[in-house]
Amino acid sequence: MLHQLTDLHPVAQALLATLFTWSVTALGAATVFFAARPSRRLLNVMMGFAAGVMLAASYWSLLDPAISLARGLGVPSWLPAAVGFLLGGGFLYLLDRLLPHLHPMAPEEETEGLPTRWHRTLLVVLAITLHNVPEGLAVGVAFGAVAAGMSEATLAAALALALGIGLQNFPEGLAVSLPLRREGLSRSKSFFMGQASGIVEPIAGVLGAASVLLMQSMLPYALSFAAGAMIYVVVEELIPESQSGSDTHMSTWGAMLGFTVMMLLDVGLG
Repeated sequence: MLHQLTDLHPVAQALLATLFTWSVTALGAATVFFAARPSRRLLNVMMGFAAGVMLAASYWSLLDPAISLARGLGVPSWLPAAVGFLLGGGFLYLLDRLLPHLHPMAPEEETEGLPTRWHRTLLVVLAITLHNVPEGLAVGVAFGAVAAGMSEATLAAALALALGIGLQNFPEGLAVSLPLRREGLSRSKSFFMGQASGIVEPIAGVLGAASVLLMQSMLPYALSFAAGAMIYVVVEELIPESQSGSDTHMSTWGAMLGFTVMMLLDVGLG
């Protein structure tokens, strides 16, 4: 299986990997067909887990390789990482400010982005879609780095990143479909909207891999850009959401578990 994957073009590899992460989002959304309404505590733990995965992936899968790669560019090793990291955060900040969206279970008066009359359902889907942009980008850049022949980037590490992102996509799909069902949408429509939030990942993955292949000298910046975008999502949205309930200790342990799982995947497989 791994041998067959190595024979594919890196953009095709990134596409397959992000189709997998999208499918896990759909799997999470599919819980609306048989699951009872989850407790706020469970959702918070799941959001904490997602935050932990993204934190670990940002360092081991993205920032650490970026710093290693920068040493061969004749510039301070920290420079591409710092510049790319801040640019990635700035990119997500602009999306956050411009794209209308509403976080699941939040009242409509807390809608963010430009003023709009869009329906609440679409706004909730767009909120999770914002999470998925840097995730798809990170997976695509990781596969592009392997194709660029960088010794610091391996196919196993890229696959570990895709697996970790996929794991934390399950609660994201669930976090869209179940609240929408609670607001009165049918199970089918709730599922459709939940899985649709992940459709941006294959798009971002292909763009990430292609951009690295076209501009290999920019690879450390691209890796750091993806890391900055993911950290912005974690600090701006996932951690505050996971800590919104009364029992914040369980959410914190969810983040600790997610971080550990992603660390083991990356260090063990990469």
